[in-house]
Amino acid sequence: MKVAEIELKLDLSHLEMDSLVASDLLGEPAETVEQHSIYFDTDDRRLFNAGFTLRIRRSGAVKTQTVKAAGPSASLFARSEWETAVETDVPALDHTSPLLNQFGDIREDLLPQFEVSIDRRIWKLVENGSKIELAADRGTAAEADRQAPICEIELELKDGDPKDLFALARKIEAIVPFKFGVHSKAERGYRLLAAAQHVHKSAEIDLEWRSSAVDGFKAIAQACFRQFRLNENVLLHRRSAEALHQARVAMRRLRSAISLFKPVLDDEARRLSGEFRWLAGVLGEARNIDVLLPKAKDGDFADRLQQARKAAYDEVENALGSPRARALMLDFHEWLHTGAYLDGPAKDKTIGEQAVEALDKMRKKLKKHGRDLAHVDDEQRHEARKDAKKLRYAAEFFKTLFADHKKARRHKRFIKATEELQDQLGALNDLVTGPSVLEKHGLRDHPEAASVILHADKRSLIAVAQAALDDVLDTKRFWR
Repeated sequence: MKVAEIELKLDLSHLEMDSLVASDLLGEPAETVEQHSIYFDTDDRRLFNAGFTLRIRRSGAVKTQTVKAAGPSASLFARSEWETAVETDVPALDHTSPLLNQFGDIREDLLPQFEVSIDRRIWKLVENGSKIELAADRGTAAEADRQAPICEIELELKDGDPKDLFALARKIEAIVPFKFGVHSKAERGYRLLAAAQHVHKSAEIDLEWRSSAVDGFKAIAQACFRQFRLNENVLLHRRSAEALHQARVAMRRLRSAISLFKPVLDDEARRLSGEFRWLAGVLGEARNIDVLLPKAKDGDFADRLQQARKAAYDEVENALGSPRARALMLDFHEWLHTGAYLDGPAKDKTIGEQAVEALDKMRKKLKKHGRDLAHVDDEQRHEARKDAKKLRYAAEFFKTLFADHKKARRHKRFIKATEELQDQLGALNDLVTGPSVLEKHGLRDHPEAASVILHADKRSLIAVAQAALDDVLDTKRFWR
């Protein structure tokens, strides 16, 4: 049997890890290992910025050098990980790994950047006949006098049905709550070297024209989920307005991806999209207040908006930690890796073909709903706004498929036009939603309410939005 390569990373607190280890689920570990890794790079982070990591790890008495490639760098090679036995803590560069070819002889420039120390306990488990390795890691990433704690579980399917991996994850979730991890240990270390990042925007997604549409969707969906989780972490620790906004954007992008790939997906996709819509809606209530708050002057009105914001963020935290949200995250990952769509009738369709079809379809919908913004109602204009967002997200998802010089230039102009359109339609949306947000929180009749509501001539805003929409439709299609 060919085993799908699936590994799940689960983030827990130390208390939750203690509860899991003390439960009846695991028993005694088969092995306990102390690992100490030194990560190397140049002072200007040449390796990491190009998508590579280099470490020397001591596990017991054995030292192993590992080079890993990620993102676009990984697609250049038949494999993305190279291991070499070493005797010392000095990197060995030769032609068994890609570093020499990629960067030349940089041995003199390689310096230790940070260290990761881990106490790892390993269990060899069987779930419905499938063999699964569970590794529980506790430790730190350290650089000079700065440290970041590590407490995570890695589940790896060694043999059997991928569904059994998720069956085990559900058993763990029944004992302790967890979040799906999106940081590698190397990323945790590199975060120590840089200023703390408090907002995470969408990253470029590396796609290849001849890859299947199914694989392309998985790459896009995983990128959207990663953006969500990175911002969720910041949101829960800092209640950052921008982190909340980007977490919501990530869910909107994920729902847009599900819509764009509807022809190659299955019925479960619609249900999951509906659940992400619920969660994004909870975040949206807080976002609506965040938009108004900076405009409020000090005083009673600002204080009451702050109270409304606190209550809305409480709701966000409750929703993110709820059984419904935890079930959604598990359901989504299980479907993404084992869903019926993976072997559906469209599994042989290429991502390039799907991209052209999706972009054409979204442009056609925008043209239909945006034909005459001045003579339709607010609901119809809102549909045009959603179409514009989906078209922009699609253009961003598929950017790397159209990378030749001519198409790249057209893509840049197209994105600029869609951004301008979103700004203008967003101003229209603020004009409509501002009063309703205040009404919901009992502030519509407050003497200071007018100070936070957009005051503009609606007809003028519609005219500007129509011009921006027409510019998008007039911009040359980069995918043709």
